[in-house]
Amino acid sequence: MDLHNKQLQLSMSKSTRQRCNNEWMYSDVPSDITIEVDGRTFALHKFPLVSRSGRIRKLVAEHRGSDSSRIELPNLPGGSESFEWAAKFCYGVNFEITSLNVAKLCCVSDYLEMGEEYAKDNLGSRAETYLDTVVCKSLEMCVDVLQQCENLLPLADELKIVSRCTDAIASKTCAEQIASSFSRLEYSSSGRLQMNKQAKCEGDWWIDDLSVLRVDLYQRVMAAMKCRGVRPESVGASLQNYAQKVLTKKPSLWNASAHTKADLVVNLIENEQRLVVEALVSLLPVEKLSVPISFLFGLLRRAVMLDCTIACRLDLERRIGAQLEMATLDDILIPLFRHTADTVFDVDTVHRILVNFSQQEDSEDDMEDISAYESDSPCSPTQSALLKVAKLVDSYLAEVAADVNLKLSKFMVIAEILPAHARTTHDGLYRAVDIFLKAHQGLSDLERKKICKLIDFQKLSQEAGAHAAQNERLPLQSIVQVLYFEQVRLRNALCCSYMDTEHKPMHQSWRISSGALSAAMSPRDNYASLRRENRELKLELTRLRMRLNDLEKDHVCMKKDMEKSSSKFMKSFSWKISKFSFFTRSTSRGSSSPSKYSPRTDSKVIGRT
Repeated sequence: MDLHNKQLQLSMSKSTRQRCNNEWMYSDVPSDITIEVDGRTFALHKFPLVSRSGRIRKLVAEHRGSDSSRIELPNLPGGSESFEWAAKFCYGVNFEITSLNVAKLCCVSDYLEMGEEYAKDNLGSRAETYLDTVVCKSLEMCVDVLQQCENLLPLADELKIVSRCTDAIASKTCAEQIASSFSRLEYSSSGRLQMNKQAKCEGDWWIDDLSVLRVDLYQRVMAAMKCRGVRPESVGASLQNYAQKVLTKKPSLWNASAHTKADLVVNLIENEQRLVVEALVSLLPVEKLSVPISFLFGLLRRAVMLDCTIACRLDLERRIGAQLEMATLDDILIPLFRHTADTVFDVDTVHRILVNFSQQEDSEDDMEDISAYESDSPCSPTQSALLKVAKLVDSYLAEVAADVNLKLSKFMVIAEILPAHARTTHDGLYRAVDIFLKAHQGLSDLERKKICKLIDFQKLSQEAGAHAAQNERLPLQSIVQVLYFEQVRLRNALCCSYMDTEHKPMHQSWRISSGALSAAMSPRDNYASLRRENRELKLELTRLRMRLNDLEKDHVCMKKDMEKSSSKFMKSFSWKISKFSFFTRSTSRGSSSPSKYSPRTDSKVIGRT
């Protein structure tokens, strides 16, 4: 009895549900056609459908001679839900067109041929009007439509629904960025119009909205935005946000009934993430610093782990090499994801990155003209980048040197890739070599001598030199070099202290310090230092010439004055001489001069008498 009641209630609920779903049909007129879409049947009437749909009109005409009134519509875009909306429209039932169903309505109207040639104000024209006048004015609606188009391709692409939405999003974001840029303009204290960099840019609110799109549609939107001139920083921020939300998804294996099914899910997720990484790399802006280097290293790790295309990985390595001076040790410690490998870290990838950095640095040096060497800056940006990368490489070598499976050739190719002037001190390189020798105690004497040739013991600090002098892992020849350079350093220090006590000239001390500074510089900076020294010497010579000219003028003036004064002096002197001679003659006759008789003379005279 209970089972009979349950079956009755179930049949009543089905009939009630069917009646509720078909409220928009003519209930008092029996149906004369049955439409089947994706396993769902619709008992309808021919007249409303034929008056609006050209496809159904043709199908009814084809079945006119037969008694069958059942028509199947295979591969209908949007499925049974889309056909139900189209049928409601044919019956004159009002429903709301929104951004969530307009793409399906456009596609189903095209499939059912519901154009203006069959009825005025048909479903196709209404959906197109709503798409152009309402959806394309709003970025959020365009994103909703693109989400609906994910299951409507390629028909949605043929109807240009995707292209219209992507162009609308690109135009909207570009216009809002321009407006936000104008709002950040302000007048400086000097009255000049400038951009306020501290003001928050509010033109990038769309970044989170685009992260819900599938990767192929997201790629098309970002490509359209780059063509429209959206800021590279905004494009980079959007790529980071999209990667954060898509690449961090973990496989949901809670419903996996077998191990094979779990592996299938993992493979599908890996394939999806591989497509995402390759798409993101293709969308990276060409401008430097548009994305942080840590994000580039994150993409490179994913590309290596997911076995992306070689072109994708090489592109990332080239971009990283262009700004390698901003990387940290954690960035370049890329693990080796291949299970067959013996080493822990991917040394080959780091080597290719360093090659890209060296080639980029060489190309920049070739493009610079001679005027760049006359810069007054003590250290050029390229030399500063070299110093930072050299410290980074030494730290990296110290980390990977402890791996017992790391080959000597790979260690040396990383250490030798930078030019000699990149390292002002070899303490970091000596530390890495010492760790390598400690971890690889089976090296031959020839191999130990070979790796120690990497170190310039003259560039070791006092502490490192003291350690190297007592390091038993170093070859005897290297220890002798360390002791020799320590002795030379001590002798130079004693000489310098002695010269300081002797009060050496300022220009000599300046020359010594200048030479010591130039030894630690690159050839380009050394050349610039010599040019500055030459200019200073020329300036000092000019000053000496001016001083000499002034002295010559003073000499000429003094000579003229002396000639004038000498003529007057000679006249007065001759007159005085004449008077003086007359006076002496008169006094010699009548008187005795006091000088003629001195007390000593008088005493002698008295003594003789």
